[in-house]
Amino acid sequence: MTEKKINTLLFDFDGTLLDTNELIIQTFLAVLDQHYPGRFDRQDALHFIGPSLEQTFTAIDPNRVEELTAEYRVLNRIMHDDLVEEYDGVVETLRHLKAQGLKMAIVSTKRSETIRHGLALMGVTNVFDVIVGLDHVTNPKPHPEPLELALTQLGSSPEEALMIGDNSHDIEGGKNAGVLTAGVAWAAKGEDYLAKFKPDFMLQHISDLLELTKEAVK
Repeated sequence: MTEKKINTLLFDFDGTLLDTNELIIQTFLAVLDQHYPGRFDRQDALHFIGPSLEQTFTAIDPNRVEELTAEYRVLNRIMHDDLVEEYDGVVETLRHLKAQGLKMAIVSTKRSETIRHGLALMGVTNVFDVIVGLDHVTNPKPHPEPLELALTQLGSSPEEALMIGDNSHDIEGGKNAGVLTAGVAWAAKGEDYLAKFKPDFMLQHISDLLELTKEAVK
């Protein structure tokens, strides 16, 4: 079998590159408590991390998806900068990977405007060649469309790409698109949860990518 080096990295954003977990949880609970007092708690909100807002709110109340989504986005933006935190080593590692000449993209279920805002907070706006947000696709992860769009824009093949994420949607989306997959051990739902979806790699720290991208993958 011909060896293929990983030269393309597709990153989820929330919970993978930027710790937005508390932001997401608090936004969901604030919105839902207005409409369904006492029905949802923090454990429930953990399950809302990963899917798109439409997917989550459709499951909760299909008649109020647009209303709930609009409320969520307004409140999320207000609280965003106060509640997000950087993960250890992410900014430095991303810059090293860029310097190595790797092709890099964000593939997220978040809208691109909000992704760019988060990247600006981190100071890595120039690291990524492509950003694929919810507003760029018809079908979000785990459908392969977002990953395939990123690969097309990067000029990369699935065989040389790795999808990195903190949720089942990232791993399943990667498998559906035929790329290698990596879970992140710092996921809010835990390493054991992600391992159930059988990613090809499990990153204990973001800097693991520096070594991984040096290795030829068969």
